[in-house]
Amino acid sequence: MMTQLNLTFARLTIMIAVALSIQGCKRGGDLSEAGELYPTPREGWQQVVPYGMVVVPPGTFHMGQADEDITSSKINLNKQVTIGGFYMDDTEITNNEYRMFIQKAKEMSAQGDTSWTMTEDEIMEQLYPDTVVWINDFAYHMGDPLTKYYYDHPAFDNYPVVGVTWFAAKKFCEWRTLYLNNYRIEQGQFPMPNFRLPSEAEWEYAYRGGRDMAKFPWGGPYVRNAKGCSLGNFKPGRGNYYDDGYAYTAPVASYFANEYGLYDMFGNVAEWCEDAYHPASFPIVWDINPTYYDENEPRKIVRGGSWKDIEFYTESGTRSYEFQDQSRSFIGFRCVMTYLGRSAGTEF
Repeated sequence: MMTQLNLTFARLTIMIAVALSIQGCKRGGDLSEAGELYPTPREGWQQVVPYGMVVVPPGTFHMGQADEDITSSKINLNKQVTIGGFYMDDTEITNNEYRMFIQKAKEMSAQGDTSWTMTEDEIMEQLYPDTVVWINDFAYHMGDPLTKYYYDHPAFDNYPVVGVTWFAAKKFCEWRTLYLNNYRIEQGQFPMPNFRLPSEAEWEYAYRGGRDMAKFPWGGPYVRNAKGCSLGNFKPGRGNYYDDGYAYTAPVASYFANEYGLYDMFGNVAEWCEDAYHPASFPIVWDINPTYYDENEPRKIVRGGSWKDIEFYTESGTRSYEFQDQSRSFIGFRCVMTYLGRSAGTEF
């Protein structure tokens, strides 16, 4: 009796195992014709750090003023926000890089590339840097040499491009996206996320380099080191532009980077951000990846201060703006790219 029972149990066990093995094979096979929900994962995607960019990891920080609001503006009150991970140019876009953009954009236009819709005349009128900003921005100032040489001469190749509007900076991001992804698609690779201008919150978060409530990128409250050397390019005092080593702009990466590997977030040239300006945007925007959009607002955020600004305008929490169609001798930009997901095995 016991032997027969054992035999029956053994047969039943074998039948269940076979059935399960058949189902397992079926689960791993092609179910496209079986009416089953069985998506096929796409292989080959990996987001790499674009050349010239560094990783800015996700995190939470206190956005807003890190010192006294000396103008009593009340436009940068503190707010804790969360920022997703992204890549950011380690320096401001240089004259050399911007000239490449102008040249390649003109070539795409001449070749009839439908992905780039601007004509050569539009490129020269709307995107070419305004070189006379060195004369127009300052009254009774000998800006002629810079007007003649700053953008075109090889002596200034590695200096930040200036004289570009907010619109031109955004078109640069658009072209850079096309330039990279057209190549990747030709190689059978998946496209990367778009290059874009940083949001104001992303810019401030990156400026601080992981140091919450930091006044400056290096964390300390002073703009000189123990030897009295300036830690960035700004206006140290009345009529004094040269104590930091440069009367005007400096070559990019002339000073130490912050903890994220970003250069010149303090001074050199102020930088365009994505956001429209609003004096009370802080309580309006969300507390994760906040960005203030308003197509009807011509004022756009610029951050970081410049070679012509006193210390206050270079601080982490100081907000400023310029009109989107204005080009200045003290405003440039850099790009960012959103990091997608958290791929297994990827160190972020």
